[in-house]
Amino acid sequence: MYDFYSDTKTKPSNAMLEYALGRSFGDEQKDEDPTTLELCERVARLLGKESAVFLPSGTMCNEIAIAVQTSPGDEILCDRSCHIINLEGGAPAAMSGVMVHPLGGKYGQFTEKDIMQALRPKSRYMPISRMLCAEQTVNLGGGGVWPLEKLDSVAQVAKKSGLSTHLDGARLLNACAKTGISAARYSREYDSCWIDFTKGLGAPVGAVLAGSAEFIEAAWRVKQRIGGAMRQSGVIASFCLYALENNVERLVEDHALATIISDSLGNLPGIVNILPVETNIIIADLAADAPSAAELVSKLSKESIHIGEFGEKRIRIVTHLDVNTKAAEHLIGALSNHLGNISR
Repeated sequence: MYDFYSDTKTKPSNAMLEYALGRSFGDEQKDEDPTTLELCERVARLLGKESAVFLPSGTMCNEIAIAVQTSPGDEILCDRSCHIINLEGGAPAAMSGVMVHPLGGKYGQFTEKDIMQALRPKSRYMPISRMLCAEQTVNLGGGGVWPLEKLDSVAQVAKKSGLSTHLDGARLLNACAKTGISAARYSREYDSCWIDFTKGLGAPVGAVLAGSAEFIEAAWRVKQRIGGAMRQSGVIASFCLYALENNVERLVEDHALATIISDSLGNLPGIVNILPVETNIIIADLAADAPSAAELVSKLSKESIHIGEFGEKRIRIVTHLDVNTKAAEHLIGALSNHLGNISR
């Protein structure tokens, strides 16, 4: 089977599992798990923040950050394509009682003007604009990388307007691998930031949210409240440490493979548009005469090839450490069979 649906489909390697056997564990809730503490300290340094907390998922990172930095009835600003709006089950409203104002960015990247137009005037009749969220890289924007200057400028505009800032860094290290810019530099203008270990880094569980010591103390309270606190969490934190030590530099291999696949797709008559490919995500639109995305996904599945359906005529392909050149050749061959004879 060749699974290009998402980089979350990676499975822990034998080396990762063996690494965990050599670690020490304790009670996370009592700050007694040395492996979890080490992971949090390392990620805090990586992101240039004072402190960090280990969490089961990136969604929990986003939602805890929102809960800590807003009050019920507030409004947060984020791009209309972002994970917070589209893939978290309405959690901002359900958990924090906040409204979400979607910004109309290009490929998930909004502008200073977009922010200024979205800000609410001070009025008892309106929600308070309280928080800005950005996503680096942008998942549904085709894995695009925010230019540093632009990422800084939108955060600075938000702060001048009294908003807190949060960076969804699910694939932040992909951006770092692409540009050579450090994670700490990317997150410098953001009050909170997190990285995920279950995507390109290949761990089965885990994300780490970072910020000021005061912010993380408040984040811990929310973590406890919603059942995110664990006991011997070092068992899974050890997978994340292994990933941090062994799977970061190889992310450029995923980017290179995505480029190869994208270049091949661009030659198929059944593909009419491909979002710019910068990292490990390929989002492509199918021609009118091509099968629907659902039909194409079904046909490929019967050939043991899996990709994502992200709209009636839109597909997503994601490269990661569990797919290689051979897998890409099978994917390209199958797509050529299904899309190579379509009239544009």
